[in-house]
Amino acid sequence: MKICRLQPKQIIMGKLRISIFILICTIACTSKNNCIMETTNKDLINTYFELFNSHQWEELGNMYSETAEFKDPSLGQGIVLQTREQFIAKYTELHSIFPDIHDKVLAMYPSGENHIIVEFLSTGKAEDGTPFELAICTIFTIENGKITKDFSYFDNFDENEDE
Repeated sequence: MKICRLQPKQIIMGKLRISIFILICTIACTSKNNCIMETTNKDLINTYFELFNSHQWEELGNMYSETAEFKDPSLGQGIVLQTREQFIAKYTELHSIFPDIHDKVLAMYPSGENHIIVEFLSTGKAEDGTPFELAICTIFTIENGKITKDFSYFDNFDENEDE
């Protein structure tokens, strides 16, 4: 009877192959999960803009956590906490000023598991027919399927103020 003994080099190579296999499987699973998360977050933000453009403020507000953090030049400097009800009231008022307000998404950039950066153009006309066009960039933070942070950047300066 012949006994086969593995040499130390063969044992090390076998363990190395198993380790590499496990590492590849782990990376593949992580990448797939990130892709799924990015798709889910992109779908959520696409729904966000669909609701915005159809002026469904209550449904849009329900996409946020009960209280969310906002950075928005129209709210002042710094981070402002707002409830869903405050969000809905703000956009209802905005809609009364600009009845045909519409956002056109120009680009969407997933960033990690919880963030999506969106460039968009907001357009509309005031009740008196005065048109506006505003380029905006927003960083959305999404946790547990809800928007928890909405950091928007745009130029809130009116060039005609001094005239």
